[in-house]
Amino acid sequence: MTNAAVLVLNRHYQPIHVTNAKRAFTLLYLGVARVIDQQFRTFDFASWAQLSDEINQGRGCADHDVVRTVDRAILVPRVIILQLYDRIPRTKVRFSRHNIYLRDGNMCQYCGRELPRTDLNLDHVVPRAQGGRTTWENVVCCCIDCNLSKGARTPEQAGIKLLKTPARPRWTPTFRTQAGKVRYREWLPFLGVADASYWNVELKDD
Repeated sequence: MTNAAVLVLNRHYQPIHVTNAKRAFTLLYLGVARVIDQQFRTFDFASWAQLSDEINQGRGCADHDVVRTVDRAILVPRVIILQLYDRIPRTKVRFSRHNIYLRDGNMCQYCGRELPRTDLNLDHVVPRAQGGRTTWENVVCCCIDCNLSKGARTPEQAGIKLLKTPARPRWTPTFRTQAGKVRYREWLPFLGVADASYWNVELKDD
């Protein structure tokens, strides 16, 4: 169980990465981090070990991941919070639907209408049929009407204009789990990952 996944938060309760149980217990034992339970209570190593004993004596740890020592079974925490660390590491911006819509503010880059994502598409400014690439600089948020009107033409050929030139964002502080996966329900209050499998998958320039 030492390789079980543990969500790590900075001291502002923002997720920063996922570690394994072995590393999480090391941070707890050193006093660098505390456990957060489902009631948002925090525990240091000693109080978490005591809670583990109480749960084990009360109804057993059958439904929990545990690390067993010679004389006790300690619950593997699902979420820990660092006591002093307050930064979010910078990361390369994933080229995904979510981040394109975020960059463009859910706004059609031709007519300027801000719409729900269900009413939006992604459009290749220079169509793929004309050699356009699937890149930050050639893909924009577009409403269905403008997409149909533009078709397989460039904006100039279709007689329309872009609101702004598309570009790659420098970076994003948005945390994402590996492959958009949420391993445990205890992670959900700290993650904004609705529809992660669709919105956060990296787009490919086939």
